[in-house]
Amino acid sequence: MTTTLTDAPKAETPSRAKDLRAATHGAHDRLDKRIMAAAPFADRARYGRFLLVQHAFHRDIDALYDNTMLDGLLPDLPGRRRLGQIQTDLTDLGIAIPAIDTEPHFAAGADVDLPSALGWLYVAEGSNLGAAFLLKEAVKLELNEGFGARHLAGAPEGRGLHWRTFTAALDAVTLSDAENERVIANAVAAFDRVRGLVDDLMPLPEAA
Repeated sequence: MTTTLTDAPKAETPSRAKDLRAATHGAHDRLDKRIMAAAPFADRARYGRFLLVQHAFHRDIDALYDNTMLDGLLPDLPGRRRLGQIQTDLTDLGIAIPAIDTEPHFAAGADVDLPSALGWLYVAEGSNLGAAFLLKEAVKLELNEGFGARHLAGAPEGRGLHWRTFTAALDAVTLSDAENERVIANAVAAFDRVRGLVDDLMPLPEAA
């Protein structure tokens, strides 16, 4: 049989988002398993510990949502912010919003390194995509998008479309090879940051 050019498989379009997914798969998988090992939905008290992790991580990146450079590159950036929702979730459950002495990873008003910001935002947006499962678990604790689990709610247009518009914009940013490597390194650093927070704030049940 003769193979024509039209029969040949098409080269896959390069995708920064797909490269990030592949490069961070191990770190992401280890984090997910560690979180679930802490039984965050066993009761509201353990879910509260999960909220504290979310609060600390989103505090680290909150300044990015005010950055005009990033706002010009990423769709509906301010609408993707979740720190305020997490704080309201904490209040719903009667948990005081922590006073954290250390500076957030991205300080308000500071210059932002684009590859660093993209790596951390990739992790934040990916967690929102996967939050549908977490929301179903939260419902078992009588929590929902209007009480205690606001930050787990999906976007009005749907989680899938919300994610795809983000990754399309992420793929469209022009970066050098070295900058692409920094995006990956910062995504891994963001996963490691969350893992550290989980270790600090979500002890395993037998260690609690």
